[in-house]
Amino acid sequence: MTAEIELDLSELRAVTAYAVACAEPVLSIFEQARPDDRRPREAIEAARAFAEGAKRGKAIRDAAWAAQRAYQEARDAGQAAASEAARAAVAAAGAAYLHPLAKATQVWHILGPAGHAAHACELAGRNPRLPAAGPVVAQVLSRYPPAPGGRGRAGELVRELDALLRKG
Repeated sequence: MTAEIELDLSELRAVTAYAVACAEPVLSIFEQARPDDRRPREAIEAARAFAEGAKRGKAIRDAAWAAQRAYQEARDAGQAAASEAARAAVAAAGAAYLHPLAKATQVWHILGPAGHAAHACELAGRNPRLPAAGPVVAQVLSRYPPAPGGRGRAGELVRELDALLRKG
């Protein structure tokens, strides 16, 4: 049985707000490649609404699934930077579903948006500029095991950020 971590709603909202702050700046990468596709933007908007006090529910899940399809379509079209930007949006919506389980995979709900956003910037030839995580996000992160291995370049970036935040 996996141990549970104490996690309250205000902390979950802070993690989601950080996820939105990471993913939103790379929307322009996606929208430049696919200007008529609003699905990643709608996922970020749903996540932001939750971070600002809305209920966590179907709207976030539906928007996340739609953004996931946008990611897949961009990937299949060979638009690597755009696909990573869409993945950042999917991950931002997923942040609202951080589980209070002491599992390393949960770190992706906290830092996945940052990892995918940074990777999107790299692929687009931009300098990644991630927002500061803030003390609440760092405190929540410290309750979980370190980020797991794998998941390509985005995974490397998540592990680097994880290590930096744990150092304080």
